[in-house]
Amino acid sequence: MKRITLSLIAPAILGACTLMPHYTRPDSPVPNRWPSDTATGTAETGAAVDHGGARAPAARGAEIGWNDFFEDPRLKRLIRIALDNNRNLRVAVLNVEASEAQFRVQRGNLFPAISANGSELAERFPSNGALPLGSLGGSQSNLAVPTGGSASTFHYFSAGIGFTNYELDLFGRQRSLTSEAFEQYLAQAESRRSTQISLVSEVATDYFAVLADEALLELTEQTLKSETESYDLTRAMYESDTTTLLSLRQAESSVDAARASRSQYQRQLAQDRHALTLVLGEEIPTDLSSGVSLEDEHQLADLGPDLPSDLLTRRPDILGAEHTLRAANADIGAARAAFFPSIQLTASGGTASGRLQNLFKPGSATWSFTPTVTLPIFTGGRNKANLDLAHIEKNVAIAQYELAIQTAFREVSDALSARGTYLEQLEAQKALVAADSDAYRLAQLRFRQGVDSYLATLDAQRSLYAAQQALVSLREAELANEVTLYKVLGGGWQEHTIPG
Repeated sequence: MKRITLSLIAPAILGACTLMPHYTRPDSPVPNRWPSDTATGTAETGAAVDHGGARAPAARGAEIGWNDFFEDPRLKRLIRIALDNNRNLRVAVLNVEASEAQFRVQRGNLFPAISANGSELAERFPSNGALPLGSLGGSQSNLAVPTGGSASTFHYFSAGIGFTNYELDLFGRQRSLTSEAFEQYLAQAESRRSTQISLVSEVATDYFAVLADEALLELTEQTLKSETESYDLTRAMYESDTTTLLSLRQAESSVDAARASRSQYQRQLAQDRHALTLVLGEEIPTDLSSGVSLEDEHQLADLGPDLPSDLLTRRPDILGAEHTLRAANADIGAARAAFFPSIQLTASGGTASGRLQNLFKPGSATWSFTPTVTLPIFTGGRNKANLDLAHIEKNVAIAQYELAIQTAFREVSDALSARGTYLEQLEAQKALVAADSDAYRLAQLRFRQGVDSYLATLDAQRSLYAAQQALVSLREAELANEVTLYKVLGGGWQEHTIPG
């Protein structure tokens, strides 16, 4: 029993050795500053310019939860629904649970699988006294073995506890494989976070698309109403011989164009609502309270640009790529250990007797201890190939890790550059709408007074309608860019527990 106890303690002492290479994080392939054209704030102060032009404190993207970043109560409710029901996120959560279970399975190889067993052997011996070689399977002490003269039945009872083929992890093969499984589990957890961030972003983007469709549809309805009134006035003027048939037909064409646009935006609104429904995982609630409109200037909280180095510790895709790199590094340790001897232990202890009633009486104790050493001599180059493959996979993981950093740097740079230009473009577009609105009003007055033909009014109306449509689309694009910036900075995963 002392030997069995020592065999259980030895792995904890000898298993501390591992052949894994020392892990060093690769250098960042991008500079630790954003491009000069991303003039939306300063990373040193964390301040940003709000919509009103005053400097206001801005939160770091990864530090602000989505419940604080999004200010529309309807959007918040939709995000909660999506986090509870979205199937892609549910699959990601289950993948994390499966990966955690696989890690626990692999970790179990670090310890011997101890089990208790009991058995009975019954064998019929011939009357000539012949005894099959090895039929007793062990010691013959305490056994009633027939010696001949008549046929008889032999019984052998045993009970004990032990383990079989436990690998003594002298060179860290099992520890390396356990580390690899653990890093894969962490990579899956980061993948789940990335899926949640993408889901929050997708819900917000689809929601703003629906708001834009509703605004465009409302604008088209107003335009159709205005054009219908103009057509009625033009027809009355034509019937009184104060305008031409050409003007009447031009007014009629503008009404038909507005009707066509209405059908287009009705179809677009329906399709975007279907896309939002798919992301939510259920129908859009019909009892949503009234939220802020697309034109509200405070839909989202202000964000300050993090330093590029901050992304290395916050973006889940980068963290996941690094965990994959660490897993590949651990695989090298397992591949190296294959070149060294493998020691396996089998041990058991218990009692044995030829009679069941004597199984636990004094003198029935038995034990066995079987160490096995396997030294690889010739493997046909398999071990060397596995080690080469492990090194190649690590190099691939390094390249993927660096690519993840470069991609993140480009995404954040694009979103930051777009932020400033959207603000300037929105101001210019609003001024254009105001100018076209005034021009359309003047053109209508000149037509009604008979100074100009209806063509000038029609051109002014088309310019105004196009400018108003562009303003709505531009506002949607600006909001979508802010959501994208929040996403690429690593925000959006806090403040929610995902159901399994």
